[in-house]
Amino acid sequence: MARCCGRATSRFNRKMQRHAGNVMVFAGLYTATDQIILLTPQTAQSVLVNSTAATVVEFYASWCGHCIAFSPIYKNLARDIKEWKPAVDLAAIDCSEENNRKVCTNYSIKGYPTIKFFNAYSKPDSKGKPLRGYSRDVRDLRQAIIDQLEKHEEPWPPACPPLEPASEAEIDSFFETNNVQHLALIFEQSKSFIGKEVTLDLLQFENIAVRRVLSTEEALVSKLGVTDFPSCYLYYPGGNFTRLQVKFEARMFYSYALQRLPGVVRSGKPAPNKNILKSNRTDEPWRPFNASRVYMADLESTLHYSLRVEVSAFPVIKGDALKSLKKYISVLAKYFPGRPVVMNLLKSADSWLHNVSRSEVSYDAFRALLDNTEQAPDTALPEGVRWVGCQGSQPHFRGFPCGVWTLFHVLTVQAMNSGASDGLVVLSAMRDYVHVFFGCRPCAEHFESMAQESLTEVSHSSTAVLWLWSRHNRVNNRLAGALSEDPYFPKIQWPSPEMCSVCHTVKVNGDHKWDLDQVLVFLTSYFSNTSILTDYLDDETVILAKQSEKLAKKRIEREVKEATTASPLSSLPTVQEGEEEEEEEEEEEAEGRKARQRRAHNRPVIVGMRMRQPPEEIVDLDSFVNQHYKAKALAAASRVKRRTLQRKEEQEPAPVFGLGLGLDVGLGMVGLEPVEPDFERPKRKLVQKRELPHQIYNVETEEGHRKGWVTMFSIGFSKVDISLCVILYFLSSMCLLAMYLFFKNRLRIRRAKVSLP
Repeated sequence: MARCCGRATSRFNRKMQRHAGNVMVFAGLYTATDQIILLTPQTAQSVLVNSTAATVVEFYASWCGHCIAFSPIYKNLARDIKEWKPAVDLAAIDCSEENNRKVCTNYSIKGYPTIKFFNAYSKPDSKGKPLRGYSRDVRDLRQAIIDQLEKHEEPWPPACPPLEPASEAEIDSFFETNNVQHLALIFEQSKSFIGKEVTLDLLQFENIAVRRVLSTEEALVSKLGVTDFPSCYLYYPGGNFTRLQVKFEARMFYSYALQRLPGVVRSGKPAPNKNILKSNRTDEPWRPFNASRVYMADLESTLHYSLRVEVSAFPVIKGDALKSLKKYISVLAKYFPGRPVVMNLLKSADSWLHNVSRSEVSYDAFRALLDNTEQAPDTALPEGVRWVGCQGSQPHFRGFPCGVWTLFHVLTVQAMNSGASDGLVVLSAMRDYVHVFFGCRPCAEHFESMAQESLTEVSHSSTAVLWLWSRHNRVNNRLAGALSEDPYFPKIQWPSPEMCSVCHTVKVNGDHKWDLDQVLVFLTSYFSNTSILTDYLDDETVILAKQSEKLAKKRIEREVKEATTASPLSSLPTVQEGEEEEEEEEEEEAEGRKARQRRAHNRPVIVGMRMRQPPEEIVDLDSFVNQHYKAKALAAASRVKRRTLQRKEEQEPAPVFGLGLGLDVGLGMVGLEPVEPDFERPKRKLVQKRELPHQIYNVETEEGHRKGWVTMFSIGFSKVDISLCVILYFLSSMCLLAMYLFFKNRLRIRRAKVSLP
């Protein structure tokens, strides 16, 4: 019957599932995220033979219905005894796989599921000890493993502490032979497993030791005045002791409280020291925060990083990526409890994405929307990250992963508070975002496996809140003790008893149990928009001012770049176009320049007056470029080859003459003003006005202001020349006026004579 049931369900659970257009293959019932060692013919020997840890192995077939039903229990067991790993490992092997059949046959497996216990340092011919007589319950399985550990023959697993009861003599001399800070004594009845379980739970922690004392140890019980069984006491050198205060006298509450004692740290992790933490952060100052509150700075930092960093990995957003981005932005625009300027931007982005008719969009266009290049009023998303509640002791700890969890917890709660009927709207958007954009690909795969396992069970917005919370705790359990764990912020099952005591309770058998109703109340309050703190945020006016300043700077840089790119100077030839050709051209230009200089000095002056010295004008290149004669002036300048640093020697360029009043350069008038710096003239102070590719224009300024209106013409006449011109103009005007009056009177006389009879 089991086989029939197993075959009926095998098609649903077997090899292949689809999500977001990508095919994901899963072989067997377990993955690496389940904290279970997956055995293969290549690894079975190394794990089961001569290992320093005892190993519990499940032999199963993925088509077996009972195996499928048992797999969630086995996964929960792996999470429950995760801290026992140095002493006990959990493994599994799929015997339905053809490659694994020989391994299962060698260990005499004839039915599924079969669970066997392998002692530490097992021999190659060991078949393991079958675990029988237990109900399909995590607690019974846990206690069955402890029974096998107590029966373990020598050699004992080196990482496993003693599980037998301690005597008064051992306790009195304990600190003489052990260098620990705390000794926890758990007083219990002989059939209780709490002391043994807590001893193994503290296996990976330093500066603490746990010993169980039976109620029959009357001398020690009387000395400490123990009246409750179970109960836990902290014993110190000199016979001092104190009772450990917990809400329930149960395994989970003992383990949690002992792991949080001063000086107790996970093996290999530094002891937390908040004073050192604050003084050692040289990259940015430590921001004091309330661990029981959510900070808007973390949420806005998460938005910045996800949209400006994570999404930027896709230069062209199309297909599933575009669908995921639309869902993500839509959920943010609908449920993010942000400030008005941020909400305006999210709504603008949501509208823009939904109005896109193309099958793809460029990230540059999306980024321009985020940066508000159109400068829509009161619209901005702050740039940069400023972690507060998610800050870590080191830059690589916490930060963005913490911010992502916090953001989606907030969104699920806001969706529930807004009365959303679809419980999957936020989780579906989160799933797609993580699957496509989240940079940690193993993390994305782990989240996807959790979603495929049970996301279909979510039917209401309240169940969505609890689903995300439970999966977050599952990830915390998996990452506890990993290299990514911040020693100052250990991964715990959240909320802790200190944060929400009513969230924790116990079952009839003494195991820990979450009160889901109280957990939901806590989550609703903790992630409510009214509970979010706005500390460490810039004012909205400051954000808008920074945005405008940045856009203005970018616009100026773009205009300068366009101007320099369009300028004829950018096309000036260089020495790389031909050294010999340039030298010939320069010789011809040098001869022509000398000839022009001679003609300029020998030109006749008006009415015998001498040539004036060139006026000392300041040439403003900005106004010069904007005039309509820009092309002509630059064309003349382009005839002068500017040598780069690669040239062996500099050639003196010919003078280039600039004219005011729109006069052409080639008119050849007297008094043209040379604008080239190498033209001979009195020494003056040089002012560099603008730097362009391949050319630097230097213009002159003089000490003090120029006097007189004559210089405004800039055409080369002296003061005497101008005075003479004015006199001649006046005389000619008077002459014309006299001629006009003369002929007018003469014409009048003639008309009078004609009219006589």
